[in-house]
Formats: sequence, C-alpha cells, structure tokens
Amino acid sequence: MKIDLTDKVAIVTGAGAGLGRAHALALVGRGAKVVVNDIHQGNATALCEEIAAQGGEALPSAANVADYGDVEGMITAATERWGHVDILVNNAGILRDRSFAKMDLDSFRLVLDIHLMGSVNCTKAVWDGMRERGFGRIVFTTSSSGLYGNFGQANYSAAKMGLVGLMQTLALEGARHNIRVNCLAPSAATDMTNNLYSAEMLAGLGPDMVSPAVLALVADDAPTRRILLAGAGGFEQANVTMTHGIHLGRGEDIAERLLRRLDEVADRDNEFIPEVGGVQYQFEVARALDATQASAA
Repeated sequence: MKIDLTDKVAIVTGAGAGLGRAHALALVGRGAKVVVNDIHQGNATALCEEIAAQGGEALPSAANVADYGDVEGMITAATERWGHVDILVNNAGILRDRSFAKMDLDSFRLVLDIHLMGSVNCTKAVWDGMRERGFGRIVFTTSSSGLYGNFGQANYSAAKMGLVGLMQTLALEGARHNIRVNCLAPSAATDMTNNLYSAEMLAGLGPDMVSPAVLALVADDAPTRRILLAGAGGFEQANVTMTHGIHLGRGEDIAERLLRRLDEVADRDNEFIPEVGGVQYQFEVARALDATQASAA
C-alpha cells in the first residue's frame, strides 16, 4: 500500500537545506503538514513558501533545538495551527571536526548539545502528546561515524551513538502507546559533507535518495527500534549484537586466559540481538549456573 500521511503533522529539524529539506518535501508529497525548522529563518521561510506554491501546508520555525524554551514554542505553534504533532524527524546538526588531541571541550560540548540534546529536547516536547493520542513516529539521525567511528569526529561520533542508545530505550517505553522510534544513518551530499568527499562521490548521493527511508520509518505500519542506513539508492540495517562468548568462572589467572581467548569471545557464530539490556545479565547468570551444575554432576 502507498504510504499516505494525509492529516499527519510532522516536524523536521534542520530542514532549511540538505537532508532536512528533502525530508520535508517528501513528507509534504505524501500529504503531511510540516513544520520546517531551521535556525536560519530565511531558509525555513523560503521552503515554506515553496511548499505553499505546490499546494502544501508548512509552518516555518527558527527555534534553536538546543534551547528547550525555543522548542516548546515551536511545538505550541504547531499545535495551535494544526492541533497535534504526529511525526518528529530529528535532523538538525553541525560539524566541528578535529582530532581529539586538538579538539577543545567547547567544540565537543556544542556538537553534543545540537545533535544529542537537541534531539532530546524536541522528543521530550512531543512525547506526552504522542502518548495521550496513542500515536507517534520519531526518527533520530545517527551516522556511520557514530556506529563505526571516523577520524577527527570524536564529538560527532559520541553524539550519534548516543542517539542509538536513546532510540533503544524510547522504543521500549513508547511501544504500548504506539510510538515507534527508529534511527536513520544517511549518506548524502550536503553542506556538512561537501568538503569531505570528492565531487564524483557526491554526485550519486542526492539527499532525496535518503528521504524514502524517512517515509518508511514514519508510516502507519513503520517498524520500531531499527537502525536503517540509506544512501545512493541503497538501504541497509545496522544491529547492536551480542556474541555467545565463553565462560571462564573465577581464578587468579582469568585476565590472562581471557586475553588469550578474546578471538573466541568475538566469534560471531550464533550472535543475537538482545531484546533489552537485562538479557546480558540473564545470559551470563544462566551460563554460570549451568557451569556450576555441570561441575557438580
């Protein structure tokens, strides 16, 4: 079935250009009303005018996502205009790349404030309303830099992996209220990436090629707790898994034995995705109990 977002109200942060702009246009194209958030008011207003010219509905917002008061004002404006917020796409971000040795803590903190706390602020502001109505779709923009690391991006990587942890818990807490929470790791040519890759590489990385993933993650039958990767027409999924590892028990030489057998610990045969964090404890306690019973037999 075609994804239909008619009567849905969406907020896209950092939507004045790049990925956010593409996401906003994709949502409007499927019938959603969209709050176009961008700290540069002119960018937000220009896109809203473009959307209106196409027959869509959009509301500009220059709220700073790192300022919870600003975010509350944005949510109030959307609610006064359309009555509710159904979809939140946390896309706003900045880069302050430098090797960790040369990076000052203010730059580290700023990136965390925009990417991680900005997403927290926006999500907190819509969370109660989504719970009350029994519907919500939230997308966090993570990154392969957070999932796998990237030289010179310690601040960005920390923020982006933090969003994965946030998604894991909010997907659990939102499940009974029909709030589905996912992460998207995009590959796209934007102002943030233009200086990182060659023109040839960027040519095939249009932001509009990522936006179908957003539509899938905010649909009525969207999944929850997924880490979806998208770029250049390709789509993949990342997973936080747990290996079966080994049991070593107690002993003065455990550290040495563990060091020798770390490759066995890392063996990915039969790895699995824990449903909740407590699975680790249950798994380890059960295996220790099995080992105790086996030695006593």
